[in-house]
Amino acid sequence: MKLAKTYSYLKRDLDIIEEALAEVIQADHPVLREASTQLLKAGGKRIRPVFVLLSGKLGNDFQIEKIKTVAISLELIHMATLVHDDVIDDAELRRGKPTIKKQYGNRVAMYTGDYILARALENITTLRNANIHRTLSKTLVEVSLGEIEQIKDKFNWDQNLRTYLRRIKRKTALLIATSCKLGAITAGLSEKEINYLYQYGYNIGMSYQIIDDILDFTSSSEKLGKPAGNDLIQGNITLPVLLGMKDQTFSQLLHQTFTDANSHVTEKDMTQLITALKQTDAIDLSYKVSDMYLNKAIDNLNKLPDNKSKQTLESIAKIIGKRTS
Repeated sequence: MKLAKTYSYLKRDLDIIEEALAEVIQADHPVLREASTQLLKAGGKRIRPVFVLLSGKLGNDFQIEKIKTVAISLELIHMATLVHDDVIDDAELRRGKPTIKKQYGNRVAMYTGDYILARALENITTLRNANIHRTLSKTLVEVSLGEIEQIKDKFNWDQNLRTYLRRIKRKTALLIATSCKLGAITAGLSEKEINYLYQYGYNIGMSYQIIDDILDFTSSSEKLGKPAGNDLIQGNITLPVLLGMKDQTFSQLLHQTFTDANSHVTEKDMTQLITALKQTDAIDLSYKVSDMYLNKAIDNLNKLPDNKSKQTLESIAKIIGKRTS
């Protein structure tokens, strides 16, 4: 089953959020307006708004206007980080389409990302809840630290598993955990329920990013919308590579490739590296780590009252672990 099918009954709410996103992102300046709208139209899974909605529907005080406000801000923050990431990674494609950086250059891309982030923060100020603002502020600080650490750790072959896990926590898991938490806060859930949903979101986010990192080596360029092995080309050392380096043959080929290539790794180089990686147990071990986080996520869900939203959150967890794109 496809991920979107599990929450297809949320289509009306998601359409409301999508329309509001298009309104919020509008800018007076034509270049900013065009760049921001292009990014929005490029689509995406809108998984953060989905988690906000589902968490909110577990409460007794679900109000679409408040939930919509939270969902919009979290999706805009996610979009802003993507624009900035593409500049840092010098990426030309995202979801198979030219990036803002590719079309408009680094300066416009950076200011577009800043603009989208500013609109996200402006949007959420309409909610008068200090807990929401405090939670979001702390998340943004951690996300920023994660981005800096990712730059610092590029081509650092000596980093350990703890460094990687902390990085993906900040890169992906925290924003998903915050989506669940803010949806729960907005709908008036208890402190315990809010914490269970936060932990669910964190564990789902960790698993989601690990699967992404696996697919970077096991999926096709067509499905990825970018070259296979792109993370490694950019110098981002992900879980499969960390585990793969325990194999001497793969480790030697990896170091030789990046030393001999002098930072210009060809498609043929990557094909050889991916083949060598698949001959180790790194991919299987990476899936096991992902499954560990998924099981923790489901354990957190089991502590919540049963309803349709909870069942959907459980289905999402199971599908994430098996996704191929």
